[in-house]
Amino acid sequence: MFGAPLALAACATNPVWAPDDQVYRMRYSHPGPTQLTLFTMKNVESGNGGHSALMISASERVIWDPAGTFHHPDIPERNDVIIGVTPQIADYYIDYHSRETFYTVAQTIDVPPAVAEQALRLAYAQGAAMQATCTLTTSKILSQLPGFESIRTTYFPNNLSDRFARLPGVRETVYRQDDSDDNAGVLYRINVRPLR
Repeated sequence: MFGAPLALAACATNPVWAPDDQVYRMRYSHPGPTQLTLFTMKNVESGNGGHSALMISASERVIWDPAGTFHHPDIPERNDVIIGVTPQIADYYIDYHSRETFYTVAQTIDVPPAVAEQALRLAYAQGAAMQATCTLTTSKILSQLPGFESIRTTYFPNNLSDRFARLPGVRETVYRQDDSDDNAGVLYRINVRPLR
């Protein structure tokens, strides 16, 4: 699992269903406002988007990582929903995707609790994404939310990121690293402890 190179542009379908006891132990509720964070992984040379994902901070914090390659045996996942996204796991997720050929753009917006809960329900209901539909499924979830009517479904990460940036109140952070392209070793450094 750890030796496979990460190919952002070719998202792969990976249906997974973590057992109930692991999900219960790892569920995490992040303090502070309810938020959505759109992650866009972009090619360093061209600026072209290679992957889209959505961190949802509602009654629990998860990452909708459609057809993504971020997997760890101690981090539960249910059909592209990464569960138990503590600050440590969020940092590892960003670190895993940011390297010498790709950088990560994180765009965060505060939303009412009801909107965050709706996004959470939609992510769980979406099911494992088909290959190369990471942005399509992410934009589909966003476009159904109140206040996100300007988001149109699209296959292109930069299109989604550009539209998201126009929403009022969005804050953007860019993460750049010089890790090797084969940075699956990041996963070896994750020491995950159950929360319950």
